Amino acid sequence: MADTKLARYQSMRDFSKTAEPSGEEPVKPSNRLRFVIQKHAATRLHYDFRLELDGVFRSWAVTKGPSLDPADRRLAVEVEDHPLDYGDFEGTIPKGQYGGGTVMLWDRGYWEPEGDPHAMLRKGDFKFTMDGERLKGSFVLVRMKRRPGEKKDNWLLIKHRDGHELEDHGDKLVQEAVTSVASGRTMEEIAAGKGKGPKPFMKGGRARASASSVWQSNRAEQESAKAAALKAAPPPKLKAAALPGFVPPVLAKPVDRPPLGAGWAHEIKFDGYRLQLRVEKGKAQIKTRSGLDWTPKFKEIAADAAALPDGLYDGEACALDHNGSPDFPALQAALSDGKTANLIFFAFDALFVDGEDLRNLPLRDRKVRLQAALKAGGKKVEKRIRYVDHFETAGEAVLQSACRMSLEGIVSKKLDAPYRSGRGEDWVKSKCRAGHEVVIGGWTGEAGQLRSLLVGVHRDDKLVYVGRVGTGFGRDKVARVLPRLQKAESDKSPFTGPGAPRKEANVHWARPELVAEIEFAGFTGSGMVRQGAFKALREDKPAAEVEAETPAPLSTELAEPEAKPAKPAPKPKTAAARGPDPVVMGVLLSNPNKALWPDGGDGKPVTKLDLARYLETVGPWMMPHIKGRPCSIIRMPDGINGDQRFFQRHAGKGSSALITEVQVFGDHKPYLQLDRIEALAAMAQIGALEYHPWNNQPFSPETPGRLVFDLDPDEDISFDRVIEGALRVKDKLDELGLVSFCKTTGGKGLHVVTPLKGGKGKMDWPTAKKFAQDVCLAIAAEEPAKYVVNMAKAKRVGRIFLDYLRNDRMSTAVAPLSPRGRPGAPVSFPVTWDQVKPGLDPKKYTIRTAPGLLKKTKAWADYFDSERPLEPAIRKLRG
Repeated sequence: MADTKLARYQSMRDFSKTAEPSGEEPVKPSNRLRFVIQKHAATRLHYDFRLELDGVFRSWAVTKGPSLDPADRRLAVEVEDHPLDYGDFEGTIPKGQYGGGTVMLWDRGYWEPEGDPHAMLRKGDFKFTMDGERLKGSFVLVRMKRRPGEKKDNWLLIKHRDGHELEDHGDKLVQEAVTSVASGRTMEEIAAGKGKGPKPFMKGGRARASASSVWQSNRAEQESAKAAALKAAPPPKLKAAALPGFVPPVLAKPVDRPPLGAGWAHEIKFDGYRLQLRVEKGKAQIKTRSGLDWTPKFKEIAADAAALPDGLYDGEACALDHNGSPDFPALQAALSDGKTANLIFFAFDALFVDGEDLRNLPLRDRKVRLQAALKAGGKKVEKRIRYVDHFETAGEAVLQSACRMSLEGIVSKKLDAPYRSGRGEDWVKSKCRAGHEVVIGGWTGEAGQLRSLLVGVHRDDKLVYVGRVGTGFGRDKVARVLPRLQKAESDKSPFTGPGAPRKEANVHWARPELVAEIEFAGFTGSGMVRQGAFKALREDKPAAEVEAETPAPLSTELAEPEAKPAKPAPKPKTAAARGPDPVVMGVLLSNPNKALWPDGGDGKPVTKLDLARYLETVGPWMMPHIKGRPCSIIRMPDGINGDQRFFQRHAGKGSSALITEVQVFGDHKPYLQLDRIEALAAMAQIGALEYHPWNNQPFSPETPGRLVFDLDPDEDISFDRVIEGALRVKDKLDELGLVSFCKTTGGKGLHVVTPLKGGKGKMDWPTAKKFAQDVCLAIAAEEPAKYVVNMAKAKRVGRIFLDYLRNDRMSTAVAPLSPRGRPGAPVSFPVTWDQVKPGLDPKKYTIRTAPGLLKKTKAWADYFDSERPLEPAIRKLRG
């Protein structure tokens, strides 16, 4: 069938002169329909729009290129079908040949028809959804009536309104996207034959490595020639030495950035328990960094380690999450529950091996011995004991990669340094997010409750109060921590100093015995913890050893030998002269006073600094609703009245290390994901005004995590009618056994949201979308004069469009508390159902007012306890 379809294509080309594919090359099969868009500088510049169907590419030549503005009607001239292997073609067609000129792979990805594609093509009303690197969302090709003398069908390519549109800025994408998605080259570079050719899409190609494969040390051999040479020439045999019972470990000095230059090994910083593994005569013993015997706690690791050569091995025990990354709370839970079979010991140094003391050898030689020792242990040790490889490239690049994968940071070690116990300059650590150990001196909460921890650190042998830690407590953590606190309850406050808290209602003191690991956004000017979040209790460090730990600036000893000394720091200005602090959550803001909204509803402009501080304030509430979900952003670097306004879902060059990059099926380029509160400040820095996450289960893009029903009214409908519609959707979901929540959108509509419960394989996106559609259809059928499920404006007159299209795999919905790039600086605000009544004014929720209103509301308080499986609701709806 494909051969017949390609007869016209083949007859128009001389394949002895053009490098275009003939269609004879086989392509890899795909369970999704593919598309490519090729920028083509022939007689006239145009964009070739190709959709895979029936074994070929159905093709149109689009003048000016696709537009993201629904008001634009782009002429699309239907041309001959092309072979599927044309989807990998990028280069130059010789002059004199058909279509002579330069061809760039401008976009590619997958598409889905919104109905029977053949019937829609026959009708001339062809609707489909794009899932590409640059084009997303719903489009339609509308066939025009042929004029006299026309031999080809002309169509109009039109963008639908679905959250992926850019009104009044439809050409921005074409104007700004000037490089190939497959090779990164410009049209000029392709024409000149410069650079590497495109990575294959239709014929396969090397798969992108997963995040965990970047750092996991048991990956395939990737040593450099230098490392290989070291392996070939191991250091000479040392004198025999008795195996000690314990050696105090090397401790890493905290620094604000990794060291520069060569001679450093950069390793991932593991978020676990530092342990020393001692093996003698087929028996293993495990000790903490302070020398406590924890062999019973890690019995599976100890059993496997017995197969290693006699020696002392330094490393870290970790629990791994679903992405293969260390998860400290999961480690704590595993130890508390005694479920330690899946814990891993990451070995990064060897102090003694086979009767030899290796401590005076340089690190590079010790690691060679360590790797050889692990291999000598054979398959017995492979499952739970892994070698930690390192990178000798620029430490800053390694740190950025670690941060993008939500790892804790990196440890940089001098390759030529011996093993020296204690804290020195040989090992330094750089963290992605500030972490600290603190001593718990009390907690707040009514009887049987835990609201926050009162924490401190030791300074001059006194426990100094550093603030409250009020987030990070799930039910499981409270169940483990609260009994320990109650056991340590005391009548006296352990804190000293002028900042120590006073006894108040619901404040409970505790003996300073328990150590907590927290994450935080740095210290305030008065020394208090800012944005502290509880991770877990630490059992391996005595409370008396917990002191204030401040990252030091990189010393000249750690920097490049040739580096010039820094200029003396200028004298600090007074607070009045300095103006607003341009650092928010550790992110330095350029142009902090740039107005993004000319008026925030109070007659004053909303600046970039205002936006960053707003996100810092509401971030702890907002993060659980966006964390673990690919997130698209709308950037307006010059504000809502500026010329720049564009939709972004992928990280660009030079993106902040605070941003997570996540790989999703069907797209070879990783998506943005905001997994840490500081990433919101990084987004504010680049002018991201809106946040539109996927609706999946956290960290599981293929699994629906919530349904969003968007009530989009006709222009002339009052907001009270929208409120009535939201209550109608709520009632319908109540009937079906689902719990729903409501929020304003920052516009003229409302969102009704229902959280879903489910694991992998229990629910898929097509089923979730179909259910949402059926709910909307049922409501529209009951009251057709009020509601419509067709998005066409002509059918929406006087009615509310019940938009179920947010419930597709790659569809998004504005996040709760996200600002909107609209006049007045509105935000999408969560409301209680008691508030959803006539008189509700969505315009009162703005960047200025939302933080205060958020403190007063209990909206969505039980959101995460209200997840329900979808299958029973589907059965009820069908029944």
